[in-house]
Amino acid sequence: MSYLFMITMFRLFNLFAGHRPSRIGSSRLPRTGGAVLAVNHTSYVDFGYIGLSAYTVDKRQLRILAKAELANNPILRFLMKGCGVIPVDRAAGGDAYLAAVEQLRAGEIVAVYPEATISLSLEIKELKSGAARMALEAGVPIIPSIVWGSQRIAPKGAAKHLGRTKTPVMVAVGDPIQPIGSVDEMTQILAAAMTRLLHEVQDAYGPHPHGEPWVPARLGGSAPTPEEAAS
Repeated sequence: MSYLFMITMFRLFNLFAGHRPSRIGSSRLPRTGGAVLAVNHTSYVDFGYIGLSAYTVDKRQLRILAKAELANNPILRFLMKGCGVIPVDRAAGGDAYLAAVEQLRAGEIVAVYPEATISLSLEIKELKSGAARMALEAGVPIIPSIVWGSQRIAPKGAAKHLGRTKTPVMVAVGDPIQPIGSVDEMTQILAAAMTRLLHEVQDAYGPHPHGEPWVPARLGGSAPTPEEAAS
C-alpha cells in the first residue's frame, strides 16, 4: 500500500467529517534533504494531519517513529507498513534510533513525538532527548511543529468523535533549529520553540470554550493541569 493511498484516505476522512484543516508555515519544511520534524502529541490522529501537511510540500513523505506494540493491531499494522513507520521497541530502542539516523542521512524527514506519549494536559510535556541526538548525529535541523484541534476528534481516554463534526484543525511549522550545541541545549531550545508555537496556534485557533475537556486548564478548560496529568 502506497503512502499516496494513505494520504488520499485521510483526505477523504476529512471530507466526510467536514473537518477544516488549515496550515501555517508549511513552506518552512525543506523541499529536499533530511530533517527531524518534532510534533506535539495530543491525539491518535495528529500523525495524519502532520503527514498531510508535509505532503503538500513537494510531496514529501514522512518516516514516523511509533511504538512497536501498535503493530499488534492488524489494522494498525497494515497502516504502519503503508506509511513507512519506523517501529520503536521501548525496551530496546537502539535499532529504531539507528534506522532513523540512517533515514535522515539519506535525506528523509523523520517525524518524532519528543514528548514520547500523548499529553493529557494538552501542554508541551518535558521532552526526551532523542530528537536532538538524532539531529546532531545526522547533521540535520530539527523543525518544531504543532497540531491543534485533533484532540477534539480522537483524544486519549475519552470518546472519539469520528462523525461529521466539522472540527477545525490547525497545523503549524516553526523555524528550523540548526544542529549546534549539546543535546541538552538543543532539547531546551526545542521545548521553548514548541511551547511558543503552541501558544501562537492557540491564539489563532479561535474560541476555547470554558470547561471543555479539549481545552487546557491554562485557557479555562477542564483538561488536567500538567501537574495533575503527571500524578
